[in-house]
Amino acid sequence: MATFISVPLKKSSEVDLVKPLSKFVTATYPAAEEQADYIRSVEELNKLRKSALGRPLDKHESSLEILLRYYDQLCAVEPKFPFSENQLCLTFTWKDAFDKGSLFGGSVKLALASLGYEKTCVLFNGAALASQIASEQNLDSDEGLKAAAKYYQLASGAFGHIKDTVLSALNREPTMDISPETVGTLSLIMLAQAQEVFFLKATSDKMKDAIIAKLANQTADFYGDAFKQCQYKENLPKEVLPVLAAKHCIMQANAELHQSLLAKQKKRFGEEIARLQHATELVKTVASRYDEYVSVKDLSDKISRALTAAKKDNDFIYHDRVPEVKDLEHIGKAALVKATAITPPLSAKFTDLFEKMVPMAVQQSMSVYSQRKAETVNRLVGTMREATNLCNGVLASLNLPAALEDLSGDSIPQSIVEKARAIVQQGGLQSIEQLIRDLPELLTRNREILEESLKMLGDEESTDSELRSKFSQRWNRTPSGDLYKPLRAEGGNFRSVLDKAVQADQVVRERYNTHCEMIALLCKPEAELTAAIPSANPVKTLQGSEVVSVLRSQLAQLEEVKKEREGLEAEIKGVAFDMSSSFLTALAQDGAINEEALSMSQLDQSYGNYSQRVQASLRSQEELLGKVQASHQEFSKLKQSNSEANDREEVLKKLASAHDSYVEITSNLREGTKFYNDLTEILLKFQNKCSDIVFARKTERDELLKDLQQSIAREPSAPSFNVPAYQTNPAPTAADPNPAPRTVFPQQPQVKAQPPQRPPPPAFTPQAASAPGNPPDNQPQPGNPPPMAPPSQAQGPPYPTYQGYPGYAYQMPMGYNPYAAYGQYNMPPAMQPNMQPYIPYQQAPAPGQGGFPGTPPTQQHPYTYQQQPQHPPHQPYYPQQ
Repeated sequence: MATFISVPLKKSSEVDLVKPLSKFVTATYPAAEEQADYIRSVEELNKLRKSALGRPLDKHESSLEILLRYYDQLCAVEPKFPFSENQLCLTFTWKDAFDKGSLFGGSVKLALASLGYEKTCVLFNGAALASQIASEQNLDSDEGLKAAAKYYQLASGAFGHIKDTVLSALNREPTMDISPETVGTLSLIMLAQAQEVFFLKATSDKMKDAIIAKLANQTADFYGDAFKQCQYKENLPKEVLPVLAAKHCIMQANAELHQSLLAKQKKRFGEEIARLQHATELVKTVASRYDEYVSVKDLSDKISRALTAAKKDNDFIYHDRVPEVKDLEHIGKAALVKATAITPPLSAKFTDLFEKMVPMAVQQSMSVYSQRKAETVNRLVGTMREATNLCNGVLASLNLPAALEDLSGDSIPQSIVEKARAIVQQGGLQSIEQLIRDLPELLTRNREILEESLKMLGDEESTDSELRSKFSQRWNRTPSGDLYKPLRAEGGNFRSVLDKAVQADQVVRERYNTHCEMIALLCKPEAELTAAIPSANPVKTLQGSEVVSVLRSQLAQLEEVKKEREGLEAEIKGVAFDMSSSFLTALAQDGAINEEALSMSQLDQSYGNYSQRVQASLRSQEELLGKVQASHQEFSKLKQSNSEANDREEVLKKLASAHDSYVEITSNLREGTKFYNDLTEILLKFQNKCSDIVFARKTERDELLKDLQQSIAREPSAPSFNVPAYQTNPAPTAADPNPAPRTVFPQQPQVKAQPPQRPPPPAFTPQAASAPGNPPDNQPQPGNPPPMAPPSQAQGPPYPTYQGYPGYAYQMPMGYNPYAAYGQYNMPPAMQPNMQPYIPYQQAPAPGQGGFPGTPPTQQHPYTYQQQPQHPPHQPYYPQQ
C-alpha cells in the first residue's frame, strides 16, 4: 500500500553566465580590484549552475543542497544585476517535466529572458527532488519517517510558492508543469503524502485508535482535494488520478477500521460492524478499479477478519442493531502537517558570492544622487564663473586696468603684455583652430555609433514583425517594438543631446570669428603689437592723483574676490559623501528607497554653507564694481580727451576683450572635446546593450522557429474524414501495453452464428482428380490442390496457399469452409450412415486474419450437390462449379 507519487525533474539547456555578467561588471565597476573579485564570483555562479542543472542528480540530500544553494544565490543576485529583456538579457530554456515528446518533435519547452523564470524552474526541481528523496526513505524506521515527512512538506511549500508567484515572475503563460493549477495540485499531493507518513508513524507507534482514525481521515481529505483539482484536467500524467482515488478510499477505510476498534472498546458493536462493512466496500472498490496501481490485499484481509469476528460475536452474543453508514457519527480530523514556508536562504551552507555588491536599487539611487550632486556643483560653479565673466566684461569696457597702466601714451600696458604672453603660452591661434577642427570628427563618430545601434534595433524589429505576420498567434513572444521602446527613447535623448551640442559648437565658432583678428594680434611679437596700438598724448599728470590710487585699490580687491572664487570652486568640487550606506539602511528598514528625500537632505547639508559663501562673493563683487564705475568716471574727466586717445583706448579694450574671449573659447572647446569623448564611451555602452539584446532576440527567435517547425511537423497533414463502415472493425492486434481503463461500462457480447458440424476429412487419391465431370483447366496436381472459392461476402486481405500431402486432405484457408453446405441434414442418404460426429472447428485465427464466416442460409447457398454413384461410398464429393 506504500505507493507514493514523486515528481520528475525539469531539464534545462546550457546557459553561459560568464560573458554577459562579466561585461556588466566591467562596465559598471571600473575599479580593478572590485572588477576582479566580481568576475571570479560570476565564474563561481556559472559553475554552481552546471553542478545543479548540468548533470543527473542523485536522490540524496547533498544533491538537494546544491539545488537549494543555487536557488538562494539566484535570489541574492536578482536585485544586484538588471536582468530583463532590454538590459541584461539572459535567455533560459526549460523543458516540460511531464511531456515526453514525440517522434517528430521534442518535448514542450519554453525559453524566456527572465531570471524569475529560472528561479521558478529551479525551485520546481528542488521540490521534485525532495519528493523523490522522500519516496526513497525507509518507512520502517523512525528516521526514515521523519525525513519523508520533512521532504514532503518542503516539496508542498515549494510547489505552493510557485503557484503564488509564477504568473508575476513570467508575465506570460507558463508551460503546463509550472502552471498554477498543476503546482497547486502537486502541493496538495505532497501535503497529503506528508500526512500519510504521520499516519504510518502513529500506526507503527501503536497510538490510540481515535488519534490514528483522525489522522487517516485528514489524509483522506487531502487526497480527495487533490483528486478533485486534477479530475477534469489533463495537466498531470494519467497514472496520478487512479492513485489519488485509491489513496482516498484506502485512507477512508483505515479511518473506518480504527474508528470501529474505538466503537468496539465502547461496546458499540453495531457501529463497529457498520464501519467495517463500509471499509470493506472501500477496499473492494480499490481492488476492482485500481489494483494495478495500489495493492490492498493486506488491508482487505485485516478488515475481512475483523468484520467476520464482529459479525460472529454480534450474531451469537450482543445482537446489536447495525446502523446505516449515513447515520454514523463523523470521524474527526487532525492535521499534523504544514507546507514549509519558502524564505531564502533555504540552504544551510549558503554564502552570497556577491556579498559586497550593492543591489540595483541602491545603484540606481546612487546614480540619481550623483546626477543631483553634479547639478548642484555645476549650478554653484556656473554662478561664480558667470560673475567672473561679468566682472571681466565690465573692466574691459572701462579699459581697466590698462587705462591706469597707459599713462605714458606710447608704451604697451603691462596687463596687455601679460595677456599676450598667456595666449602664446597656451598655443595661440593654432591650438584653438585645432580644437575647432577636431569637433566635427568627434561629432561624426558619435552619430555613426548611435545610428548603427538604432539600425540594429530596426532590422531586428522588422524581422520580428514579418515573422509575427507570418505565424500570427503562434509567434507568442514580446513584440520587438514594445521591447525596444526604452532603448529607442534613450537613443532619442542621445540624438537631441548631439543636436544641442552642434548648436553650442556653432555659437563658439561665431564668437571665435568675432575675436579672431584681435587674438591674432596678441599672438604677434611685442614690437609688432606696440606698432599696432595707436599712440596718444601722455597723461603723466594723472600718475600721482588720488583717483588712480583708488581705482588701483578697487581693482586689487576685485582680483582678490576672483582668487577666493577659484579656491571656493575647488572646495565645492572636492566635497564627497558616500550615500550607499544611507540607501542600504533605508532599503533594509523600509524595503524601498526614497531617493529624492534622502538625496536632497544630504545635498542641503553638504552644500548649504557653500551656497551662502557664493552669494556673499557675488554681493561683494557687485559693490566693488559699482565703486569702480564711479571712480572711473572721475578718472575719465581728468584725462585729456582727443581722437588719438580714444582710438588707443578702443584698441586696448578690444585686446583685453580678445584675451578674455580666447580663454573662454578655449575652455569651451576643451569641454566640448571632453564631452564628445565621454559621450563616445556612453554610446559604445549603448551599442553593446543594443547588440546584446539583438543577439539574445535572434537566439530566442531561432529557438521559437525550431519549436514551431516541430509543432507543424506534429500536426496532421490533412483534415479528418469519415472511415467506411466496413473498415471500422479492424482485425485484432497485440494488446495495448497501457492498462485498460477501469471505469468502462460492460457491454453484452454479440452472439455470432456458429458454422454447422464439419464431416471428417475425405480420403484423397490421385485418380479422383481425373474424375469425369471436372473441367480440365481446373485439374489440380496430386500434391498441391488449389483452394476453393470463398463465399461471396466481404473479406480481408488475400490468404496464402497451404501445401497438402498426396492421399490426404490439407488444411483449408482461414475463413473458408467448403463443407458448410453439407450438414447432417442435407447429405445424400448413402453418405449419412457413414458420417461420424465431430467436434466443431475451434482453432484460433492467425494474427491479422478473421474468423470463420457465418453459415449462409441453405436456400441461398450457391452450390448444388451432385451424387456420383460410380465412386465408392467413402470417396470425396466436391461441389461443382
